[in-house]
Amino acid sequence: MSSNPAPSPRPARPLVAWIGLGIMGSPMSENLIKAGYDVTGFTLEQDKLDRLTAAGGTAAGSIAEAVRDADVVITMVPASPQVEAISYGPDGILENARSGALLIDMSSITPRTSVDLAEAAAAKGIRVLDAPVSGGEAGAVEAVLSIMVGGEQADFDEAKPVFEALGRTIVLCGPHGAGQTVKAANQLIVAVNIQACAEAVVFLEKSGVDLKAALDVLGGGLAGSTVLTRKKDNFLHRDFKPGFRIDLHHKDMGIVTDAARAVGAALPVGAVVAQLVAALRAQGDGGLDHSALLRSVERLSGARL
Repeated sequence: MSSNPAPSPRPARPLVAWIGLGIMGSPMSENLIKAGYDVTGFTLEQDKLDRLTAAGGTAAGSIAEAVRDADVVITMVPASPQVEAISYGPDGILENARSGALLIDMSSITPRTSVDLAEAAAAKGIRVLDAPVSGGEAGAVEAVLSIMVGGEQADFDEAKPVFEALGRTIVLCGPHGAGQTVKAANQLIVAVNIQACAEAVVFLEKSGVDLKAALDVLGGGLAGSTVLTRKKDNFLHRDFKPGFRIDLHHKDMGIVTDAARAVGAALPVGAVVAQLVAALRAQGDGGLDHSALLRSVERLSGARL
């Protein structure tokens, strides 16, 4: 009989590596820890790593260290260049994750980047889902995000328990890249909605109407929306602490504009709002919450901010 000890069984819940612990990534990773997952994280900011360990996670010193033993690798970084930077190269995810691992990219990036990543990962035996989210910081904290997924059905089914610890509305939208396409449409709708709300706020205030009362009644009718519910206090109090920054929405409007051009879809209103987002960013407000589109309308209406 062999004296070698039997290998330790893998835990019932998959081991998770989390790369990117920003406004969204930190609360999302913490929700996985609360749900009983063993999470090892890596990011460039030491204070974010300290926050992860305080929540019960494990801090890694590199991407390679974080992903080496992981069953599931989740990434949440700002844009396509960052996804490519952490995924490729000798120090990246694809060279260091084990064959058979599932890579779930929850960043908001171009559909093409997601398709290319899935193809490159397949050559390493790594499966990929693109799974961008909607709901902002509040949705991340409350674990009520909407998660739109692209990839294979079997991989989606395997990832479903992980997604259920992070969000409420979880839908497989199609093959690789489909999640990012739906996210681009989401960002188009959100930006146009915020712009409409901002214009209404300025109109109401200049008309001398009680703004809080007006927004309350509007929220209960056909004009009501998740955007109005979530951003009402931002408008009322001019509180533009970033839940989702103008800089990132500017990036997303570029994604939807380019993707729409590629498929021949006209976005006349979206194109205008994309320019308004770009103008707000050029005026130095890129670090503010996207509800700060109100500031742009105020400037156009004569306010000196």
